[in-house]
Amino acid sequence: MCRNIRTLHNFEPAATSDEVRAAALQYVRKVSGSTHPSKANQAAFDEAVEEIAHITQHLLDHLVTSAPPKDREVEAAKARARAAQRYATAST
Repeated sequence: MCRNIRTLHNFEPAATSDEVRAAALQYVRKVSGSTHPSKANQAAFDEAVEEIAHITQHLLDHLVTSAPPKDREVEAAKARARAAQRYATAST
């Protein structure tokens, strides 16, 4: 999975449409192997991003969980701590 695509489900506040679109964009970039498509492929690229964003939002709207929502700040702090530990051990 692309490291730039973040989990969007079960957060409080819920994922914004910008976050959903950013995840869709990263997915299309990964699958296509292109961060900036050629002019010939721009329309197909943009259409794919919009369709994937739409279906991702649909998925998020219909997922059900009994777990309490996660706090974005707490999860970000955990990720920073994991990264600090990983990079500290990798450089030794």
